[in-house]
Amino acid sequence: MIHLDTNFLIDALVAGSAQDARLVGWLGAGETLGISAVAWGEFLCGPLSPAAEALARQLLPDAEALGRADVEKAAELFNSTGRRAKSFADCCIAAVAIRSQAPLATSNRDDFTPMVPHGLMLA
Repeated sequence: MIHLDTNFLIDALVAGSAQDARLVGWLGAGETLGISAVAWGEFLCGPLSPAAEALARQLLPDAEALGRADVEKAAELFNSTGRRAKSFADCCIAAVAIRSQAPLATSNRDDFTPMVPHGLMLA
C-alpha cells in the first residue's frame, strides 16, 4: 500500500504529469492506494472539477481515520521536527502513513523529509 499526500493526488490527476505516470505504474503493478482523512479533506477543499473528484473517489473509496494514537504521533512529529508553522496537518498525514506502515507519496518531499528519521517512509 502507498498512501497519497494531498498534493500528490492533485498532481496525479493531471494527465501526463510525473505523478500520473507514477500512479499508473503503481496501479499496473497491483499496488493498493490509501489516504488519510486529513489529506482527503484537504483535497476536497479544492478547487477541483467534478471529474477529478469522481476519479479520486474511484481510486480511493475510503479514507483512513485519524485516531488518538495518530494525533499523539503527529504531535511528537511536530515537536521533533522544528514546530514549523502550518505543519501539523502534514504531521497528521505522516502519522497515519506510519501507522499503516505505508510509504507516503508526496510532491513536497522537503515538507516530509524531516519525519523520515521518526518512522515515515517516502514513496
